[in-house]
Amino acid sequence: MEIERKFLIKELPDLSKYEYVDIEQGYLSTNPVVRIRKKNDKYILTYKGSGLMAREEIEASLTKEAYQHLLEKIDGHAITKRRYLIPFEPYTIELDVFEGHKKGLIMAEVEFPSLEEANAFVAPDWFGDDVTEDRSYHNSNMIWG
Repeated sequence: MEIERKFLIKELPDLSKYEYVDIEQGYLSTNPVVRIRKKNDKYILTYKGSGLMAREEIEASLTKEAYQHLLEKIDGHAITKRRYLIPFEPYTIELDVFEGHKKGLIMAEVEFPSLEEANAFVAPDWFGDDVTEDRSYHNSNMIWG
């Protein structure tokens, strides 16, 4: 089960001190969500169930060749982003700086072990609007335009 909240960003922290990964992903289906992802040199196929803050998530490894084959079959645009991993005890903020057709969008995600913790979370001051319930900020809906 994946439990996460999503936020827009008002003001960027100094990102130079944080680790990051480069991500490219595409969607083979958006209902149900079936995603392929290249995360640095790892390739992953993901199924996500329905839901906004909490939903089922199942992952399986792919080979580079399988990823490249499936990439030719995605709907819409591939999403490319740099994900910074920012410690915010006891959580990790995943700050996504988008490139490609979504260049300029910056969004943070925080994952939680329970719905209670997700609902009790107090975001840092540099976070902007909570867009968890806004489907337009789900990556599977950002593949179009």
